[in-house]
Amino acid sequence: MPAATWNPADPVIELRGVHVIHTSRTGSLFKPEKVHAVNDVSLSVRRGETLGLVGESGCGKSTTARVMVGLQAATRGEVLFKGRPLGRSAADRRELGRSVSVVFQDPATALNPRMLIRDTLIDPLNVHGIGSQAEREGRVRDLLHLVGLPPSALNVLPRQISGGQRQRVAIARALALGPDIIVADEPTSALDVSVRAQVLNLLQDLKASLGLGLVFISHDINTVRYVSDRIAVMNSGSIVETGTTEEIFSHPNQDYTRTLLGAVPSLLQA
Repeated sequence: MPAATWNPADPVIELRGVHVIHTSRTGSLFKPEKVHAVNDVSLSVRRGETLGLVGESGCGKSTTARVMVGLQAATRGEVLFKGRPLGRSAADRRELGRSVSVVFQDPATALNPRMLIRDTLIDPLNVHGIGSQAEREGRVRDLLHLVGLPPSALNVLPRQISGGQRQRVAIARALALGPDIIVADEPTSALDVSVRAQVLNLLQDLKASLGLGLVFISHDINTVRYVSDRIAVMNSGSIVETGTTEEIFSHPNQDYTRTLLGAVPSLLQA
């Protein structure tokens, strides 16, 4: 995908009026019901900023994330990647995969339980043909250092390390190709309370040191506040309010936002 006209200060990913409509199995054969999972969503994310996407379970956050990373096609609307409509060719998907990575909610299911950590981290480098074998091995060691894990972690299986360490491995894998953006979908909700803040701090440190953009998705608006520069509040598939973190917390415009602010426990509570 040509990107000569793209300015690094411009959005890496931009959604414009995106709809995602699923066909439900609950309707009749000739009139299946339609589920509007995402309804006219417009969002953008740049390098060096964190966009928090917050809302209750089932509001469409994860579907929006899947659209951003190319795992879900939009039914209507535009998805722009580095200023150009996202294409469907193998080359387009490959470039998107290098530029936008994802960290899933549960590292226990996101990591292959039969692969050593070394193989998990080197796999994306092999797939994209990056560097020599020696360079790939060096990159893997660097990735472990970046996420605060010792070299000995290379030779273990995911089940042999803790949940927090597994999520660090998942973050290292997301960094393997040097992405512009990481989309983190509820990355701390499956972790023990004692390690949630550690993982949040790691994401913040990586964003700052690498100049990454981060999309942080959570149902907990207080956790989103901790990491985000801007916040988009989502309800029933739609974005109901956006603003800087300070604006959202100081002067929320929507009753739904005020409800979230009043009802959600802090990030360190169970």
